[in-house]
Amino acid sequence: MSSIEVENLFKVFGPPRNYERAMEMARNGEPRPKVQKETGCTVAVRDATFTVEGKEIFVIMGLSGSGKSTLLRCVNRLLEPTSGSVAINGQPILDLSHEDVLELRKQNIAMVFQNFGLLPHRSVAENAGFGLELRGMQPKERRQRAMEALETVGLTDVAEQPVQALSGGMQQRVGLARALATRADILLMDEAFSALDPLIRTNMQAEFLQLQESYPKTILFITHDLSEALTLGDRIAIMKDGAIVQIGGPEEIITEPADDYVRSFVENVDRSRVVTVSTAMDSEKAPPTLPPDATAAEAVEKMEQSDLPYLYVVKEGKLRGVVRLRDAQEHEGKVEDIMLSSRTAGVDQHLIAILQRSTQDPWPLPVVDGQGRLQGVIFRDELLKAIAGGAAS
Repeated sequence: MSSIEVENLFKVFGPPRNYERAMEMARNGEPRPKVQKETGCTVAVRDATFTVEGKEIFVIMGLSGSGKSTLLRCVNRLLEPTSGSVAINGQPILDLSHEDVLELRKQNIAMVFQNFGLLPHRSVAENAGFGLELRGMQPKERRQRAMEALETVGLTDVAEQPVQALSGGMQQRVGLARALATRADILLMDEAFSALDPLIRTNMQAEFLQLQESYPKTILFITHDLSEALTLGDRIAIMKDGAIVQIGGPEEIITEPADDYVRSFVENVDRSRVVTVSTAMDSEKAPPTLPPDATAAEAVEKMEQSDLPYLYVVKEGKLRGVVRLRDAQEHEGKVEDIMLSSRTAGVDQHLIAILQRSTQDPWPLPVVDGQGRLQGVIFRDELLKAIAGGAAS
């Protein structure tokens, strides 16, 4: 399974004689301006360590000048790291010869650039097959692979058109097709959608996620846009002044920012579209439950003990329904005869998806996993608190 491993990576620009001193100052937490003033060096990447797992979209985000694009270029040695290590599929690459690095890029790594990186004098199909041409693939096979990739991104009908005749969104699809045609396991994407208009960009993000589901790759994706990072990333690394200040899943970044810098990034995010039900639900206090064949009298007793006017009916861990106290008090049979159906929330659903649902039943919304097993409940006040930024109790 393809992977990228980066450990203690530095990239320093400036007088080589001062690299060691600049890195030592950076390790000690000295700010960039002080390091630059005393050494004449800019520490563009500072002690970066992370792993991109197989078939994961790992997003590196930060403001302009944070070092994210420099870091990406160090991963495949478009820039030579000053210190540290990089391994592709377990193979350390910093000691490889220039020829071996070129071969690694041809066979294992594909790049998608912000400005598309297309050849304006060539057709769409020729651009899609360009990476294969660099490998020395014969024209017939190259053409077949290019057309397969263009079909994947929905561009076979414009294969013979000049690439300059396409819109920005379509040109970005050509760039993706070129990467897919190589069948490389690893994609490095540098601000790939940043040059697109907002609506086209949103559409490309959705299409990209669909492609990843159908043809999973190991992806290192660079962006300055938090919304894009939250949409695309399985995990996100946030950079500041060359250093990675936090790595986590989208929900973790939103709910547990590592410092004030990250907190300022996420303060205006619509949490309901990122935070999941598992964060807001009450999983510590088990809801009162009984099996379907329990008696109404047993249900009344349990509800009175719990001081709650309802309980959940569960069989073999799976939610079957809800029984109200007043119904149980008026019944002498089993709870399955008086139980009501209940709306549910999936444990991995985003809060936005359950907002309306949470108001439609008088009892807390039960939370179930993919097999329908009861995991907990979500109270309306805790749901609103989670959306507003408070912690669920």
